Amino acid sequence: MHNPNLDIRKPYTEIGDPDSYSGRTIDEQYIEDFVLDRDLPANQTTAWLTPAFRTNSETLERGTELTGTPAKLYKSVIDLLNDVYEGKISASELLVETFRQQLLLKREQQNRLEQLKEEIGGEEDKIPLSSEEIVTLVNQHLESPHSSRLPVLVVAAAYRAAESNLGTEVRSLYSHNAPDVQTGALGDVEITVENSSEIVTCYEMKYKEVTEGDVRTAVKKIGRYDGRIDNYIFITTEDIDEDVRDYMKSLYRELGGVEIAILDCIGFLRHFLHLFHRLRNDFLDEYQELVLAQPDNDVPQPLKEAFLSLRRNAEEISS
Repeated sequence: MHNPNLDIRKPYTEIGDPDSYSGRTIDEQYIEDFVLDRDLPANQTTAWLTPAFRTNSETLERGTELTGTPAKLYKSVIDLLNDVYEGKISASELLVETFRQQLLLKREQQNRLEQLKEEIGGEEDKIPLSSEEIVTLVNQHLESPHSSRLPVLVVAAAYRAAESNLGTEVRSLYSHNAPDVQTGALGDVEITVENSSEIVTCYEMKYKEVTEGDVRTAVKKIGRYDGRIDNYIFITTEDIDEDVRDYMKSLYRELGGVEIAILDCIGFLRHFLHLFHRLRNDFLDEYQELVLAQPDNDVPQPLKEAFLSLRRNAEEISS
């Protein structure tokens, strides 16, 4: 739109033509902040076009086949880019319509979530879900597709629910897709002493089995940290290798008293809910708030709706 001399079908400078350009640069300098500021339902790490488009060394002419799902979406985008190139629609008109559709989708998603939230609870004298019912509910949610972000939210919600009891605070959560090297993060969830910036406990989530290589990487991060932590804890959704657990134990004195441990995600939750039994409903509310607050590329809309539906069903069964 800002430079009609560029060919909209060539969003990759490696194509080498004078009218090609960098789609990635437009993403990073303009689109990403725009999407974030307005909380649009778009992939915030590749806001304008996914790498399938902007790293393709060929002109995106009609009929170009790209690997991606759903295939119809990729074909439709290529057709739209060619419509602009052929003058059937202006770049300005396409941009406006794109954002209009984004806003309509956002409103539709918000209305759906509000409707589901209204269907939860409503009876003030109703007995809250038991600790074991909450464990079952969260476990079902963890087993949903695209749920790799959820263990982070389980731990963060537990600490938020018990902050006043523990005298600790949860530091702001980093983006799910941002690497630790880029953010300077020690882990996925960082716990500080109340009114202090010093990290005392760090949690790293693994949606796979924890290996000795993972532990060695953690040791390097602990060594780079300008401060002292008490615990570095892996939370996993997979089985725990006893050899890896033994390796962790052997590092305690080598690290000068920093303890590395590994816990099963559901085991952690079950212990927390029974230890702080009166806070079990607070945990559930905190978890719900965190799930709904995540950007869609961290927790997709279907996963947000799934939790609300699971909670509604669980509360209906228990009533």
